[in-house]
Amino acid sequence: MIIVDKSIPGEAFQLGVCYYPEQWPEQMWDDDYKRMRDIGFSIVRMGEFAWNFFEPEEGVFAFDLFDRAIDLAYQHGLKVILGTPTATPPAWMTHKYPEILNVTSGGVQYQHGMRRHYNYSSPVYRNYCAKITEAMAVHYADHPGVVGWQIDNELNCEVNVFYSEADHAAFRAWLKEKYGSLEDLNQAWGTVFWNQSYSDWEQVHLPRPTPSDSANPHQTLDEKRFISDNTISFARLQAEILRKLAPQQWVTTNGMFGHLDNHSMTDELLDFFSHDSYPNFATLWNDADRENPLMDRISSNQLAKVRSVSPNFCIMEQQSGPGGWVNKIAQSSPKPGQMRLWTYQSVAHGADMLLYFRWRTATFGTEIYWHGINDYHNQPNRRVAEAADISRELAKIGVAVAGSRYVSEVAILQDYDNEWDGEFDLWHGPLTKESLYSWAKSLQFNHIPYDYLYLKDATKLDDLIQYKVLIYPHPAIMSEETADLLKQYVARGGKLLFGARTGYKDKRGHCRMSPFPGPVADLCGVTVEDFTLIVNEKSTPNIRWTDGGNEAGTPAGLFNDILRPANEKVETLAVFDGDYYAGKPALTRNPYGSGEAYYYGAAFSREVADALIVRLGIKPAIQEWVELPSEVEVAIREKQNRRFAFLLNYSDYPVKARLLRETGDMLEGVRLAAGELNLPPYGVKVLVLE
Repeated sequence: MIIVDKSIPGEAFQLGVCYYPEQWPEQMWDDDYKRMRDIGFSIVRMGEFAWNFFEPEEGVFAFDLFDRAIDLAYQHGLKVILGTPTATPPAWMTHKYPEILNVTSGGVQYQHGMRRHYNYSSPVYRNYCAKITEAMAVHYADHPGVVGWQIDNELNCEVNVFYSEADHAAFRAWLKEKYGSLEDLNQAWGTVFWNQSYSDWEQVHLPRPTPSDSANPHQTLDEKRFISDNTISFARLQAEILRKLAPQQWVTTNGMFGHLDNHSMTDELLDFFSHDSYPNFATLWNDADRENPLMDRISSNQLAKVRSVSPNFCIMEQQSGPGGWVNKIAQSSPKPGQMRLWTYQSVAHGADMLLYFRWRTATFGTEIYWHGINDYHNQPNRRVAEAADISRELAKIGVAVAGSRYVSEVAILQDYDNEWDGEFDLWHGPLTKESLYSWAKSLQFNHIPYDYLYLKDATKLDDLIQYKVLIYPHPAIMSEETADLLKQYVARGGKLLFGARTGYKDKRGHCRMSPFPGPVADLCGVTVEDFTLIVNEKSTPNIRWTDGGNEAGTPAGLFNDILRPANEKVETLAVFDGDYYAGKPALTRNPYGSGEAYYYGAAFSREVADALIVRLGIKPAIQEWVELPSEVEVAIREKQNRRFAFLLNYSDYPVKARLLRETGDMLEGVRLAAGELNLPPYGVKVLVLE
């Protein structure tokens, strides 16, 4: 569902930095704050890892250190975001109450010494979290320097599964509420298979180790649903206290991690969503052996997902230096200009507030290689200078851009059930990963902005019809209600694309006893008459376009649905060109009402996505204004009929674009005549289209 009422307070862009006063000698604070203001920062985040300072011993609260830190920040004109410190319970607590610690699926308890080592279900831990949140809220509710709260820090980061005794008990309570009876639970989980049926609730647990590491798939799906609901419940405990005791201060939380429905959490609890953007992660986790990989540009895909939660959001942590813990996730330094590029990448996609991580690199602890703006030596460096340049630029455009909304005519559909089910199901999860990457690359390189739209029970037709094209790559789980909604969208003139393995499961994850693609078979106008998993990449068949395009063929990867059109209205756009099903339909188009539905019997590749963009008639954004090289991303934000086009050059070499008409350069404050437009390495332009 598109969220339309979540916004960042303030009329101008807010730029700041994460700061940890407890980690630095107090005599450094004044100079730190002064230099922050000299750069142009207006906001700082602090407190999220400082429980020992707020409650040095059980029931004894102390605010003196942070009182001084916040008072001094306020004196320097800095606003403060306070984090509730519940991501790192103190040693006195974990020692006295070890039941608050998280446990692996094999029953091994995590120990004190890192972060996020607790579980959300422990009544003891929830009680302590409520007390510290209440104490902080009462103390800082009226402080003029504190403008907002961050609940915890990066919920479900590090670990997103939980197996303490308290978690097993909470899971049983959740299942009782969901199903009502063991009979209904057994039916939903298909426990008649392999004699798994339960006769007493105490027999029911979260998934535990099994031979071949293969738990009941319906149980694992409910596990992820439970973890999400339980995480939201943990956040709600704090949000309700903050709403009651500090009603004038806004509430958010940061990070987008697994097994958490961030959309529901934001709708129910938060003023807006916050994200932590580290584009250099792509150097670790992106498939570097792919041809022309997106690398740091793939971060735009993640920001599009963030935007689906809050159209205008906060970047609570923006990468400003090389990253890495002592023992892992080592990343190289951003090259000159990259920090600026990544900042504008976040702004282009909807950020109205951004804080760099962090002010100064830690000299001790696990993150001594997770560099901030300042190095250990605290002397001027190129990152500090770059931050100051960015601040001056955002001061020019911040009022105009803040509150504007990203503009797109294309959306990729997703939902949490398929996301979580696909983690365990190898027959559709990997397809989604491949197709999402391929579509992201194709849309990016063709200069077509796109959104993500997460389908929820509350999603309405109005949420869909604002897009001309919807891409729903591999929704194995498809409810009748979702199918009906999609039919309404297409009937109203929309264009909808599906990939292989669509619609063969119900909400329980059971396979339907009906021809695939199940409830959207009539929408697609096809039946899947045969199918096969592609287990050997070398045996992947090609497809051959029936209009004669791409004579060399395009691989149809990972899985093949062999299609049979239901009637003569269904157009076959491509056929398989290999294996025993050579010549059979691989890609079809079915007119439905005023629109059309496409079904592709494989995982989408970049080549197939490129070809479909042409056939769908999707045009590059602002094509009447500027011609762009493939190295440049274009993103458009709009407010009061004014459009701002962000041009981002991700390459380490200069590129040339061509302006087709005169336009305004917001960063330079000049008018640009039609003609050649140069973008330096990692260069950024913000054009006004009016």
